[in-house]
Amino acid sequence: MIEGLIKFSLRNRFIVLLIAAGLFGWGAYSVKTSKIDAIPDLSENQVIVFTEWMGRSPQLIEDQITYPLVTNLQGLPQVKYVRGTSMFGMSFVYIIFNDKTDVYWARERVLERLNYAARLLPGGVTPTLGPDGTGVGHILWYTLNAPGMDLGEQRAVQDWYIKFGLQNVPGVAEIASFGGFQKQYQVTLDPNKLTYYGLSVPQVIGAIRSNNNEAGGRKFEMSGIGYIIKTTGYLQSIEQIQNIPLRTLNSVPVRVADVATVQMTGETRLGIFDLNGTGEAVGGIVVMRYGENADAVIASVKKKMTEVAKGLPDGVSFNIVYDRSGLIQESVNSITHTLIEEMVVVSLVVFLFLLHWRSAISIIIQIPITIATSFILLNAFDISSNIMSLTGIALAIGVIVDNGIIMAENAYRNLAIRQAELTAERDEKESVPRSQNGTDTPDNGHGRAGKITGLPKTKSTPQTHD
Repeated sequence: MIEGLIKFSLRNRFIVLLIAAGLFGWGAYSVKTSKIDAIPDLSENQVIVFTEWMGRSPQLIEDQITYPLVTNLQGLPQVKYVRGTSMFGMSFVYIIFNDKTDVYWARERVLERLNYAARLLPGGVTPTLGPDGTGVGHILWYTLNAPGMDLGEQRAVQDWYIKFGLQNVPGVAEIASFGGFQKQYQVTLDPNKLTYYGLSVPQVIGAIRSNNNEAGGRKFEMSGIGYIIKTTGYLQSIEQIQNIPLRTLNSVPVRVADVATVQMTGETRLGIFDLNGTGEAVGGIVVMRYGENADAVIASVKKKMTEVAKGLPDGVSFNIVYDRSGLIQESVNSITHTLIEEMVVVSLVVFLFLLHWRSAISIIIQIPITIATSFILLNAFDISSNIMSLTGIALAIGVIVDNGIIMAENAYRNLAIRQAELTAERDEKESVPRSQNGTDTPDNGHGRAGKITGLPKTKSTPQTHD
């Protein structure tokens, strides 16, 4: 088969060159469209279910949330195993699927099962799916440079303006905020006053909740004009919360201010974010969606950040503290330089050993064509161009050129041997002695003298001497 392929290639060189040019063009296009990342994504194919129930202990979270979810999610198709983690006020369930399972198909199956499992959870608890990202999806971290703004104001800008702007970038799964204080109204109850007025904590919670909504009314027409009546009850200040009535005691209303202290403060934090020892900072983490091109997503996020920065308060700017694009570019540049150096070294070695520049060129041409063709296969199998794959290509250059060097050297040697044989045959033909009748002895084409045919036979007569 190999001999037939070689014969076909030699007899149809134009077709071979045309195929090689087509593969090189296709490979060049594949190089431009290939997904570029610094590190390979070796994470498991998983779906995360997050459930929040603040103020509860890890044991209670385990018994009433994590255990019911784990037991009900184990029967899903193509699931390898289910893991559960419980902590203070939060529950995490990790559903690990088979490697060949489509991640979005898996998320649909989990969501269908959650609709059934939610009825087993306490009231007011709603499990949610995590972002469709992976463990290596953190492609960019940033903080805010905001002199003169407190941590609460910075976090409000991050949560209510920057986050919504960056989430619209294609390929971004989530913008995870960190640091600062999340502003909220806190009501601190006095147990002694609750006992004095005969109130309970659920009564206070119910009163505040019922006064923090908007009630619908009705529409009526008067004098040909339609009027819509409604009541607006959203709480917008500390004073409005303090004046909420809880009950009436001897025709005197008992308000929230009589049994509690209301203040504007930050949500309880379990940790802080410090930037290089300079103090606390507020920022966000850009999480890339599963299977996206990291280099293209980072470029789009940076472009969007320049647009978002125009609407920030005066003096506020972005400070990028982690950017994977630098590592990506360094990896690509390192591999590019390695490929060029290896091509130069191989061409010099071949030229010095063979002293034949055409053989060196034929081997050099093989390298870019083979590398370009390898990117076609990378895209076909959805493998990103990362440190591992590009390094493998660089290491494989030695194997790529080995065949070319061996074939060129073998062809060069055989041609040299054949040339020497032809030279010897020509020299032997020129040095053959003439026959007695003056006719040259012909060559039979194999370097040996043949017999003369078609001549009359003569009989030799012996001579006598007296």
